[in-house]
Amino acid sequence: MAIAFTFVVAVIVVNLFLYLYGQGAARAAIDEGVRAGSRVAAGETVCEQRAEEALNGLMPGPLRSGVSIDCLVAGADLVAVADVTLDSPMPGVPSWSFQMQARASQETGE
Repeated sequence: MAIAFTFVVAVIVVNLFLYLYGQGAARAAIDEGVRAGSRVAAGETVCEQRAEEALNGLMPGPLRSGVSIDCLVAGADLVAVADVTLDSPMPGVPSWSFQMQARASQETGE
């Protein structure tokens, strides 16, 4: 009984760390994207490219497949939105889905 309980606790802890890492990696990627895209003459394309590059460096492999990043201009701001679904490698453990966004003022060069 103690071994089974220890296994369940270990699975919960591993999944918690996996989810927290995925959240941090997605946050870092969209922050990097809006930083790069908000520069003069950059924009949405640069934002998405830089965010994808950062995400590929932080989350290679199957964990990365559940993350999509879109950038758009909203008024004077550049906004990066990440839709994240993190699936557990263990069967029977639910997925974790969330959306986060980063925002930066678009530089005009004036």
